[in-house]
Amino acid sequence: MPKKLILDVDTGTDDAVALMLAALHPDLELIAATTVNGNNPVANCTDNTLRVFDLLERSIPVHEGAASPLVRDDFPIPRGILHRAGSMHGLELPIPPPHSVKQTQRAAEFLVEMYMAATEPITLVPVGPLTNIAMAIKLEPRIVDRIPETVIMGGAHASGNTTPAAEFNIWVDPEAARVVFAAGLANVTLVPLDATHRALVSLEDCQRLRALGTPAGDAAAAIIEGRITAYDHLQPMDTLRTAPVHDALCIAYLVDPTVVGGQRAHVDVETRGELTIGRTVIDTRGINALEPNAFVAFDADAPKFVSILLETFARR
Repeated sequence: MPKKLILDVDTGTDDAVALMLAALHPDLELIAATTVNGNNPVANCTDNTLRVFDLLERSIPVHEGAASPLVRDDFPIPRGILHRAGSMHGLELPIPPPHSVKQTQRAAEFLVEMYMAATEPITLVPVGPLTNIAMAIKLEPRIVDRIPETVIMGGAHASGNTTPAAEFNIWVDPEAARVVFAAGLANVTLVPLDATHRALVSLEDCQRLRALGTPAGDAAAAIIEGRITAYDHLQPMDTLRTAPVHDALCIAYLVDPTVVGGQRAHVDVETRGELTIGRTVIDTRGINALEPNAFVAFDADAPKFVSILLETFARR
């Protein structure tokens, strides 16, 4: 039986690849997507998510969520980080505009209703800022006991990508992230930059994706090629002409958990440090004597990840 999941996204280029992977893989059943402010304003995230599903001819509900962080009012200031010349995210994905429309129910309310009524396990996969998830927990704290598995893309142990200390998703709404990691969710997996930067996709891989001759293969190739250009220009990887596709690694993990390696650790989030706000504090050595609250991926198998992309996007 396919694993059911809900994706919480801020679409975004890597989110788009994750959405395609979740919608097309035969071992997964993507039952809905929720959107949140992050890579783009939430309205653009919703539009881009609808574009992806329409391209794939999949009818999957999309619920729009938070337009701003839980507490912070300064998020719009660094918007140029994302949309300056040569960056990896534009406001609109390079695929046709959508013809489908979003649902009327807001994301947090949808999550509460869905999980409180669920009779089968539904994995929650937040790959953007954690605002919607924190709002759902605050609306209905009992939801924590109803979510059987949570796979989060975010954070960094070695080095951030928005500040030296912080990864973007956690930095956007650190207060929300702290709520989520402190909530007591069972079976949490965190996929930080440490892992995604080891699952790099190359221009040669993009050529293989395009050679599939499928809508998903063509779209993924175009999107990832754009990411490679941006990373080479703004944030070069150790191997040039490659780029991480962060969010898609979470979906690959659901398909094959051996695509990442890591350890259990206690994770918390800095919300007040002048230089470290948004940092994920991952206690790998048990210094704080706190029980681990997540499995943290520190490594990834890039060939296996690319193989999952190719095998899935070959499907029509």
